[in-house]
Order: sequence, then structure tokens, then C-alpha cells
Amino acid sequence: MDNDFGLFVTTDTSKCTGCRACEMACFQSHNAKRNSVGKTVGTISTPVTPKLYVTVIETASMPIQCKHCENSPCKIVCKQSAIIRFGHQVVIDENKCIGCKDCLVACPFGAIALLPYYDKGKQVTQVGSNDGKVAASKCDLCIEDENGPACVRVCPNEALKVADVNEERKRKNVAAAEALAVVNAGAPERRLLS
Repeated sequence: MDNDFGLFVTTDTSKCTGCRACEMACFQSHNAKRNSVGKTVGTISTPVTPKLYVTVIETASMPIQCKHCENSPCKIVCKQSAIIRFGHQVVIDENKCIGCKDCLVACPFGAIALLPYYDKGKQVTQVGSNDGKVAASKCDLCIEDENGPACVRVCPNEALKVADVNEERKRKNVAAAEALAVVNAGAPERRLLS
């Protein structure tokens, strides 16, 4: 396994109000690329289907989104190879997805949904059928956007941030070393022997 962990979005639940601005930003960001979004609500030609879902419970609210797991249970169970690791991000190739639901069951966070598949404002039909195609969908950290995840940029309460596990671990290592140095400096007779 790679020593570097992937990035993912974390939520400070004390700041999240459940306003759903992140959902709308996610939908707009991903569907603008497909030329399927109008400029006003009345001209949106596809259902609003973000790649994250705000969940509100009695004690907190937060968007549920992919953690881009290193062992990626969703990727492991995908028999179509529609889920791939691109760098440290786990992404779904919606063209390859057949809608079997294996990844939905495998995801420990419930971060994957099966949604109607739209391209250029029109629902794609299943091969050999008039039924609409469905495909797995989940957070891809706005992989095509050089500015990073849209949800993080638009959150009015700054409740969302991109977590870098390696940087967080390094920050905690430094903080622990500094705390130990202060303790040891204050009590030289209790310094540990090497």
C-alpha cells in the first residue's frame, strides 16, 4: 500500500447548519461541464443530483461524501472496472457503470448513490432498451476543477475543508513533540533516559 493517503472533505459539525449550499454547488460544478444546466432554476434540464448528500439528525448536520479510502471497497467489488483510482482519488467512470449496486452495498459511509445518467441535458438510455440508464455517483473532489471541491468553496460557514491526512499527521507529530519538550524542560530530573 502507498504511504501517502488520499485527500477527502471533512466537516466541522459545530459549523454546519444543513443549508445545502454544498449540494447545489456540487450539482452546478459537475453539470456545467456537461452543458446541461441553465442559468436559472426554470431552465435546469436535469434533476438536481449532487455527488454528496446533506444528512440532518437531531444533534448535527453534515454532508456525507466519499472518503477516497485507500482500500476502496467500492473499487474492489466493481466487476466492470468502472471505479478507478486516479492518483489518490477514487472516481467512477459512469460510462462503464451498469448500475449493479455492488458499490452501494460495499461503501461503509453510504456515500454512493445510483442516479439517472444524463449527458448534455438528456437522460442516456440503457443499451438495447428504452429505459433510462442509471449509474453510480459519488464525490470525486471536483477532479476536473483546478480550484478544488466546489462544496468547500461555497460553504457560508466554512464548515468544510479538504483534509490531507499526511499533513495532519505531521502537524500532530510536531505538536506532540513541542508539548513533550515543554514538559521535559520544566522537570529536568524526570527526563527519560535513552
